[in-house]
Amino acid sequence: MKYPRKLSSGANNTVIVINDSEVGKLFVGDTRSDIGSEAEKMQFANSINGLVVKFIRLDYNEEIQAEVLVMERIQPIDFRSYEVEIRELWFDVFIDELHQLHKAGFVHRDLKRPSNIGGMAFDNILLTHQGLRLIDVGISALQKQVGDKIFEKYIEIENNEILEFKEYFLNR
Repeated sequence: MKYPRKLSSGANNTVIVINDSEVGKLFVGDTRSDIGSEAEKMQFANSINGLVVKFIRLDYNEEIQAEVLVMERIQPIDFRSYEVEIRELWFDVFIDELHQLHKAGFVHRDLKRPSNIGGMAFDNILLTHQGLRLIDVGISALQKQVGDKIFEKYIEIENNEILEFKEYFLNR
């Protein structure tokens, strides 16, 4: 289906512009993720720090018959226009905030897209005027939901992805 003011589409959902400060992730039919669970994980991360895109509300769009996860609209900028020294500072803050989320019991799980999913490898990490930010918490996990053993495995995988992202972000 063609949606008005489409920003992007992932494996299961489309994101549209609602207004200058809000976007909506559409949940139509079987999207393989639950809007309530995604909202809960986003709100949890938002309560720890500002790394993850901010949750605003859940809504329903009658016109396109879709449940909508409304969140802040992020305006990304191209990191390649900044000196490596500045990128190193942004990366250090990103790591600190990501580790805060891990310590609190949140893991993103989609820093680097699997090779069989379209898009760029690190599409879910955006540079903004406020620093690096994370979007798309669809497959993220809370430690209280998955238990310690699974959570630690997810952290191990994410820590490896962080090393790959550092190379990409600082040397591209």
